[in-house]
Amino acid sequence: MVLENAPSSQTTPAALPPSVFTLPQTAQLEALYTIIRDKDTSRGDFLFYSDRIIRLLVEEGLNHLPVVPKTVETPTGATYEGVGFEGKICGVSILRAGEAMEAGLREVCRSVRIGKILIQRDEETAQPKLFYAKLPQDIASRYVLLLDPMLATGGSAAKAVEVIKEHGVPEERIIFINLVRATPCEQGPRAGPPVCRELGRDLGLRSCAPARITTHHQIQGAA
Repeated sequence: MVLENAPSSQTTPAALPPSVFTLPQTAQLEALYTIIRDKDTSRGDFLFYSDRIIRLLVEEGLNHLPVVPKTVETPTGATYEGVGFEGKICGVSILRAGEAMEAGLREVCRSVRIGKILIQRDEETAQPKLFYAKLPQDIASRYVLLLDPMLATGGSAAKAVEVIKEHGVPEERIIFINLVRATPCEQGPRAGPPVCRELGRDLGLRSCAPARITTHHQIQGAA
């Protein structure tokens, strides 16, 4: 997995795996989060500013993809020595919340293929169950941007990664993009390793807006 391609990212605290990155915690990002967490924000503003953060996440996710040298000719006949992405990409959204991130992906990746995975949690055991998966037929040859805006225990994300790997995608080709996460210490009945460790070595990219997880395995303020 190539992680050096994103020098602008910041790694999360040492308690999290080294493959987990956050967006640079700028004043702009903090302002955007203040807007979307404000109970008085209108629905239109919430959607607009959430989409801004999602697009920032997708753009940063692309920075983690490997590139190869590429030479092109400019309109004036000059030669330009640049780079191109090493392979094709696709998105996979974890239904239903993941669909909210699809527009941001399409805005920066024209005609990108997007698969869908539906995973529901057993209310008694809190264990994730796969109900539906529709993925691109050639997903095994692509880099995958896995989309889910909310990360609580990490069970659904871990199950989605498992499904994608079963379809032939190496774990180093999976980038999990997340908007809001539960703080690592807030694990409820599933106390143990930080939530992101459920993703193993897969690259996790988030904008780092910590929230607390309830004893019902839900993120406070996310409903």
